[in-house]
Amino acid sequence: MPTTQFELPRTLGFWTAAAVVIGTVIGSGIFLVPSDMVKAVGSPSVVFVVWIFGGVLSLFGALTYAELSAAMPKAGGEYVYLTAAYGPLLGFIQGWTNIVVGFSASIAAKAAALYTYFAIFFPRFHHVFFTIHLPIGPNGGPLEIQYGQLFGVSIVVLLTALNYVGVRVGGGVQVATTVLKITLIIGIIGAGLLSGQSTAANLQTTMPAVPGGVAGFFAALVAALWAYDGWNNAGMLGADIARPGRNLPLVLILGTGTVVLIYLLTNVVYFSVLPAAHIGANQTVAADMMQRAVGPVGGAILTVAAIISIFASLNGSLLAGSRVPYAMARGGLFFKSMKFIHPRFETPASSLILLCVWSSILLLSGRFDQLYRMVIFTEWIFYALTAAGAIVLRRKYPDLQRPYKIWGYPLIPAVFVLVGIALLYSTLVTYPGDSVKGLILIAVALPFYFYWKKPTK
Repeated sequence: MPTTQFELPRTLGFWTAAAVVIGTVIGSGIFLVPSDMVKAVGSPSVVFVVWIFGGVLSLFGALTYAELSAAMPKAGGEYVYLTAAYGPLLGFIQGWTNIVVGFSASIAAKAAALYTYFAIFFPRFHHVFFTIHLPIGPNGGPLEIQYGQLFGVSIVVLLTALNYVGVRVGGGVQVATTVLKITLIIGIIGAGLLSGQSTAANLQTTMPAVPGGVAGFFAALVAALWAYDGWNNAGMLGADIARPGRNLPLVLILGTGTVVLIYLLTNVVYFSVLPAAHIGANQTVAADMMQRAVGPVGGAILTVAAIISIFASLNGSLLAGSRVPYAMARGGLFFKSMKFIHPRFETPASSLILLCVWSSILLLSGRFDQLYRMVIFTEWIFYALTAAGAIVLRRKYPDLQRPYKIWGYPLIPAVFVLVGIALLYSTLVTYPGDSVKGLILIAVALPFYFYWKKPTK
């Protein structure tokens, strides 16, 4: 049984923490979103502008979070920063959202993507294993459980077990799979550029943009930011990372910068090998590019790369996400059992199990996609509030030790906040249903906050 040991050991070094950022961010998005982006804006040149804009915005966020994480190197990330800046209510709402939907639905979505790619080699994964004859399926009909869903659950359980027996084990898996992932992606980039199929003429092709204009730019930006999402995850591991004042800022900034570079190079290959109209009409852009570049074997290579990429991202989400319920429980705002760590393995065992079970339920229910679309809106509310919180904390705690201070302060966090507000407005106008559902999710958290809130003495 776990015991009440309230501090996690600082065993993660720079490379492991960097692998969490890079490995978590680069999942399935880079293989899928270029199609949605070019449809929204109509030309490769504008797609590159969006990628660069989204990358700079993410770097601005990383620069801001670097100061916060170095000053408050604790488990929980934004939960800790928002609590310090605005009080426990906002911190709780952010942490609650991350537990109930943010990390759990993301883990379920990644596990589903994983078995979808595996199904290319094992088509039986798409077959139904059993049916629950109650109207609880995604469309209100019977719930059908596929072989692939059970496989996805088994992968989530396996990675939970690896992270359960030690943060070094989970971190080692993260480093190994991230290195392999980057190696394969570099190989894919090289194969595309050296295949003889890459031409500058394809970069000049266009297609009709829907919706186009400013709305199209923001629609493409939302897709790009989904692919960049996860750059903040190192902060969740603030209590696990050695020399946090040095390592956390380096990890956040260099990790995010590495992802931006990889994404830009990958898109150069996509759009130089394939014309814009083809990419817009086919979401399997990476597989199509490899098929054209190296023939039928290219599809198999891409599938293996995608599987490894998603596996690393899934492990990173479990590793980082499990620190949120642990941090909230330590603050008295979640189940007390979640603050226990294992006496031998020194991991937040209860939090890992909770995240595993809830993510698996979402995966089997088939409803995680709807949940994750809903939470994207709320995530950016908290991102903007956290960046503004860096300014608030400068005024609230001027003497707080800050091993790293934001370069370009206060311009960098201010720009991040302003663009975040514009993005939220655009999302609210374009996707009002999902945005309102996200706000309802915030309201649902309030009764739980007042239930767990400690009485004032």
